[in-house]
Amino acid sequence: MNKEAKRITILLADDDPDDRKLTLDAFAENRLANSLDCVQDGEELMDYLHRRGKYAGLKHAPLPGLILLDLNMPRKDGREALKEIKAHPELRRIPVVVLTTSKAEEDILRSYDLGVNSYVTKPVTFKSLVELVKVLGRYWFEVVELPPGEN
Repeated sequence: MNKEAKRITILLADDDPDDRKLTLDAFAENRLANSLDCVQDGEELMDYLHRRGKYAGLKHAPLPGLILLDLNMPRKDGREALKEIKAHPELRRIPVVVLTTSKAEEDILRSYDLGVNSYVTKPVTFKSLVELVKVLGRYWFEVVELPPGEN
């Protein structure tokens, strides 16, 4: 990562504690300077974004600059959360990358119909996850121009 890379908060929404841990480890392996917050389901994701409940203390903190979203979660799945995020005027500009095990064409099409920015299938090995995080980091923090004032 170069020094010009954007320092934003990344929010990972994934119900699997092992997947969250592996993702955190992959970020550490890549030495990304971005902070990575985690939530366990779509309800918690929406509470985080709206600064409700246990996230009320974040009211004055910037919104995340990127959301990594699993589709299959309890309480509110990623599809429902994505629909809410993209329908909300203050949240819709946050880039959302679906990071899921599903390769189902229906999930891919529906995610793009709901406004996802990218759809990525979770790699099966840690080495592949580290490489994916490196590519995501380079793309989202060095190449892409993110909306000003959003993060």
